[in-house]
Amino acid sequence: QVQLAESGGGLGQAGGSLRLSCAASGRTFSAYAMGWFRQAPGKEREFVAGISWNGGNTYYADSVRGRFTISRDNAKNMVYLQMNNLKPKDTAVYYCAVDRRVRGVVLTTQDVGSWGQGTQVTVSS
Repeated sequence: QVQLAESGGGLGQAGGSLRLSCAASGRTFSAYAMGWFRQAPGKEREFVAGISWNGGNTYYADSVRGRFTISRDNAKNMVYLQMNNLKPKDTAVYYCAVDRRVRGVVLTTQDVGSWGQGTQVTVSS
């Protein structure tokens, strides 16, 4: 089982930037795809970004493509989400997620094996 811990959330301004980090521990981190999801109040948890086990492929929701960048450092067991040009609609709890399969892909909640505890991101206008 992989344990995940997010950090880096907080208050940002519209047009500004925040960087989220996710530290992973447990089974072989580098064998698994990773993803970021978010959940706003009263809404379902939604996919934000995903990255393949070796970092060679990345995937983004249309709402964040061109503004957010997902990356990973397998040597440090870390995955990151760089969020630029923030918008108030980006306000949500952001969750780090690990694939339930070896060398799969994380695109939906059905692909997720473990979740982090979440970190709040609030963007003011």
